[in-house]
Amino acid sequence: MERTITAAAVQAEPVWLDLDATVDKTIALIQEAAGNGAELVAFPETFLPGYPWWIWLDSPADGMRFVPGYAQNSMDSHGPGMERICAAAKEVGIYVVLGYSAKVGGSLYMAQAFIDPEEGLQGVRHKLKPTHVERTVFGEGDGSDLQVHKTRHGSIGALNCWEHLQPLTKYAMYAQNEEIHIGSWPSFSIYEGAAEALSPAVNTAASRVYAAEGQAFVLAPCGVVGQAAIETFCDTEVKKHLLNIGGGYARIFGPDGSELAAPLSPDEEGILYAELDPSLIAIAKSAADPVGHYSRPDVFRLLVNRNHTPKTVQVATLADAEPAADLYTVED
Repeated sequence: MERTITAAAVQAEPVWLDLDATVDKTIALIQEAAGNGAELVAFPETFLPGYPWWIWLDSPADGMRFVPGYAQNSMDSHGPGMERICAAAKEVGIYVVLGYSAKVGGSLYMAQAFIDPEEGLQGVRHKLKPTHVERTVFGEGDGSDLQVHKTRHGSIGALNCWEHLQPLTKYAMYAQNEEIHIGSWPSFSIYEGAAEALSPAVNTAASRVYAAEGQAFVLAPCGVVGQAAIETFCDTEVKKHLLNIGGGYARIFGPDGSELAAPLSPDEEGILYAELDPSLIAIAKSAADPVGHYSRPDVFRLLVNRNHTPKTVQVATLADAEPAADLYTVED
């Protein structure tokens, strides 16, 4: 980072299971953030077309009724929905990190897109390991998804939700000299009072620790569960007790773990803004840089395979080979 920038973290409810309408809402939020001076805006996990809350409310068999519509409204990373969002980012001159369900062939992935207003789509990553019941809907990413992008605003990376509880994943990101990190969350409104690991206290702490541990700014956008979500996913009284309205806990943290923006109410939609001053990174790094002077590579080292893993490999056979000259000539 060479200068202070204004950054924004979205706290909002999608238009559930409606890709076109949520693209419209995404563009409106991009325009609002840019209109308020933001140069970077970050969106919640799977904001398009919304987080699949049915997976936490009943059996996978019951949830199959949602699957066709969810797949149909998931977004092609190079399709018309993405093109509209890239065009909106370019029009207002703002960098966007977008959370969405990506459709790749017949599979879905929990994706984050890095959109530069001038270059367009810089990259797309997929969540390395969907968490618990998320694996009934989404596939896994690979090492190529540990992305940190060089931008005019600094080095920007992103992870989804409980990827922030994976120590090795975090260290691999820190090692790429990440300066601004996007930690995207779906909302903290499931099993309230019954599962502390899913609570806002634990998960906002994960974002805060990431900031202090990696000495990076952390934008933690977060989804909101509103009445529309209850009507979409909760067809019984039991389900209405499991999924609650609210859950919005967007935050922005500095590289020393300090909170840089006043939070919204958990049931409120809006955008958080903060000034990101690069001098704060220098101060934090001087105390403890886990991949620099505060590391012990003689004791601990991390091996990372950052290659893309292809799903098919073309193997040549002898029948495919061209006739070759003799390797040896035997003379009498």
